[in-house]
Amino acid sequence: AAAPLTGMKLFLAAIAVGFGNFLVVLDTTIANVSVPNIAGSLGVSASQGTWVITSYAVAEAITVPLTGWLSRRFGAQRVFITCYLSFGILSLLCGLSYSLGMLVASRVLLGLCGGPLMPLSQMLLLRIFPPEKAILATVIWSMTTLIAPVAGPILGGLISDSIGWPWIFYINVPIAATFGAVAWFTLRGQPETREKVSVDVVGLGLLVIWVGAFQIMLDEGRN
Repeated sequence: AAAPLTGMKLFLAAIAVGFGNFLVVLDTTIANVSVPNIAGSLGVSASQGTWVITSYAVAEAITVPLTGWLSRRFGAQRVFITCYLSFGILSLLCGLSYSLGMLVASRVLLGLCGGPLMPLSQMLLLRIFPPEKAILATVIWSMTTLIAPVAGPILGGLISDSIGWPWIFYINVPIAATFGAVAWFTLRGQPETREKVSVDVVGLGLLVIWVGAFQIMLDEGRN
């Protein structure tokens, strides 16, 4: 079993892991108020621009149930840090998008990388904190989950109006790069079990279809 961290190493690891969850949840709402700006800049209608939100939500909903299999197959820390750093790279790609198709495709990839970060961040926080401080780990995770969706529309509106909509994605890049590196540094050396586990391909396919269709219905059903 992985040993809990202590001192400054625990403090840095908790901040890094907590920010991973914060970024993923933040991106579910930060683009909501920016859709008119994005649609106008890319020359599409506002209803088409909502796919920027839907694509991220659908991709995220698909990968969250796969987190258990991914962490057992490749290791929770490895999956977490890989998705963390990939989240920053794909955020840069979102900001550089010059068409709606490119932006939606980038948001799909962003959601696929972001999905595992939410459950893994909670698991890693509980792993690095001593058992007697498990409540503190849960509080940190809950705070990031509750604050991020509230801050998203506020930050999205301010950034879109004052700087430009690409910067709602660019701000993720330095945060993901910095705290992803901190997470790698503080968590490396922690023992972790990996095993070759099979995946139910038929069940996975049905899950992807059902979750994707259900999320699209919730977001776009009125249209």
